[in-house]
Amino acid sequence: MSKFTEAQLEQAIIELLGEEDYPHVLGETIQRVPDDVLIKDDLRAFLLEQHANDGITQAEIEQIIRKLEVLPASDLYGSNKAFMKLVSDGFQLKREDRNQKDLFIHLIDYSPADRNHYKMVNQLEISGYEKRIPDGILYINGLPLVVFEFKSAIREEATIHD
Repeated sequence: MSKFTEAQLEQAIIELLGEEDYPHVLGETIQRVPDDVLIKDDLRAFLLEQHANDGITQAEIEQIIRKLEVLPASDLYGSNKAFMKLVSDGFQLKREDRNQKDLFIHLIDYSPADRNHYKMVNQLEISGYEKRIPDGILYINGLPLVVFEFKSAIREEATIHD
């Protein structure tokens, strides 16, 4: 009996997610700065669609992106906690035009319409304190929400810690 390889596992996950309408994208094909973890074009497109009736401006969208980018990489736990709070609860955005009422921003469309932008990205090189290439990242609206590492999943002796 042959072993199930890391590459086969990665491909199987990509196919399963594809069947659930999560398109597969190769990391090297995404236009971005190497230390960007967000897929900003997807986030911009989502926010523009979601808030088209509110007349959201490009400057307001960039303000939202900056809000996500300023979370410090040095405090990974704290930043992840703050990021997930923004994702799950949403937040108020002060409008560029102060005469307009604040806009409540949800980064994910939780409605039955589900107008989210999904992507399963593999082999995305991320430069930070050190260069990392996670096996896979599940993105929703340009937000990296699930990181996959397939190595330990194929080793029978792997522990939960691994």
